[in-house]
Amino acid sequence: MPARAAAAGLATTDDWRALFARYSEIVLVANSTASNVAELRAHYPADALFVFFNKVFKVLDQPFEGHAILITRGQPRGAGIVYRGEVDEVLSFFDRAHFLGIMNIRLADDEKPNTSADFHNAATGHLDLRGHFDPLYTEGKVPTSGFAMALWLSELRLPGRITLAGFSARRSEKWRVVSVHDWSYEQVFLRLFARLGKIAIHGGAGSNPYQKLSERFPEIPAAEIALAAAEVLSERLSNTDAEVDKLISLTNIIRSADNFLRRLKPSLLKRRRQS
Repeated sequence: MPARAAAAGLATTDDWRALFARYSEIVLVANSTASNVAELRAHYPADALFVFFNKVFKVLDQPFEGHAILITRGQPRGAGIVYRGEVDEVLSFFDRAHFLGIMNIRLADDEKPNTSADFHNAATGHLDLRGHFDPLYTEGKVPTSGFAMALWLSELRLPGRITLAGFSARRSEKWRVVSVHDWSYEQVFLRLFARLGKIAIHGGAGSNPYQKLSERFPEIPAAEIALAAAEVLSERLSNTDAEVDKLISLTNIIRSADNFLRRLKPSLLKRRRQS
């Protein structure tokens, strides 16, 4: 198996392919309430490689003892765990004996890569994927790190199986679904890739009720089923938008108060520091 800190200095696709090709199982763990790391660890072999993203304390509550690599995304200010001062906390969750290091990825021109020193001298490699997804992804949106890695790894045609765990794209009280990404597109793409056998989804991709409908009534063309489903979805989204507009109107006063308090916050903090 690859030695600890094996990600140090890697920078090309061939470098990374050689590293990932040494694993028969590669499990990408999303920062999601659907990710149960203890259950995943028990389900997959001891030599499986687990791929984590950014703030691993969202899914880990104790050090992870398996083979692992951490993906960090270069944002306009660099990796979030760097400028938020979370590097030591994040790295504390990895068993150094089996930790390959950090893969610092860059997906857009305004994203800034980080150095090993930024990650407190942890083994760090880089992957520049600027423009790689432009012809494919929704215009005006950027891929999530998990989607980007799932697609990129599948393109490498590795001998091992690539499995996604917890990629639900579901909003909850704890987890945000930020609008800069096209979550619907990603879910459609990943499910299609799973059905084509290019990737696997832990627990399965789920049954498709429309496929069952087509099998039960073969006289109905698949295109007609798809059009009917799109029509219903469009109507439901329109109705949702109308209700959201009502909520926005009802919360105008609350949002105005919130914006006012946010403008006051910097000056209040400045006064406290001076005192």
